[in-house]
Amino acid sequence: MSSYLKNVNNNEDVFYVLHSKVEENIPMHSHNKHQLCYVEGGVAFLNTTNKSYFLPARHFLWIPAGIEHNVISRTSAKKVHNIFFPTTLFPEDHKVREREGIYPVTNLLMEMIYYTEKWHGEISCKDTLKYEFLIALKNIVLDVASNPLPIVLPTTNNENLRAVLIYIHNNLDQALCLDQVAANFGYSSRTLSRLFQKNIDTSFLQYVKLTRIIRSMEQLIQTDLSITEIAYKSGYNSLSAYSYTFQQIIHLSPAEFRKQNIRNPK
Repeated sequence: MSSYLKNVNNNEDVFYVLHSKVEENIPMHSHNKHQLCYVEGGVAFLNTTNKSYFLPARHFLWIPAGIEHNVISRTSAKKVHNIFFPTTLFPEDHKVREREGIYPVTNLLMEMIYYTEKWHGEISCKDTLKYEFLIALKNIVLDVASNPLPIVLPTTNNENLRAVLIYIHNNLDQALCLDQVAANFGYSSRTLSRLFQKNIDTSFLQYVKLTRIIRSMEQLIQTDLSITEIAYKSGYNSLSAYSYTFQQIIHLSPAEFRKQNIRNPK
């Protein structure tokens, strides 16, 4: 386990700031502070014990204290910005104390994160100017934390279902229907449906739909493929069906999402 985690947990009453050019490959862990993580110039996933959150560009991860998690980067990031907040600074009844999520980085919040780029380590109330600045940043976080990115993939430790989920991820460009996938694994359609509902509380069709949209989001950010090409590579047989589903889930069109996420913020 990285030594910096010991430093993060060392004093519960102070902020901890860490900016790194390389993502640390840390297994599932938790800490005693709330964490804001902004991956500059990269695409990543936040994994908890039962969910996986897609982190596109211009969004930040919010990880409450005590939540088991790790962050996996799918691309080479320019820099990873981490700010750890004392839990006592947050209202007892605010959802950010208990709920992880992905939130948009406003221009103001982005500039504030960049302003801390030369800081490192603990920042206490004795560091008056820096401490007050981070208090202000915390208030911005509270303000934007009402609008999370509405896409989360459930995960499971059930080995039988995990094999099915891997198969889905590896075959998104193919027609995936419940009967065919169930037969491939020796299940009846009813049995596989129950396996989904019991272990991840979602249907086979909903899981496939979310996975396809997440795959397309990665391609919209990382490639120059046309939206039509991305639609077909993500398993849709028409651009209109893909665009409708994307808009329904993300509340943006694929073109709007791409435009928001390919801008170089710096």
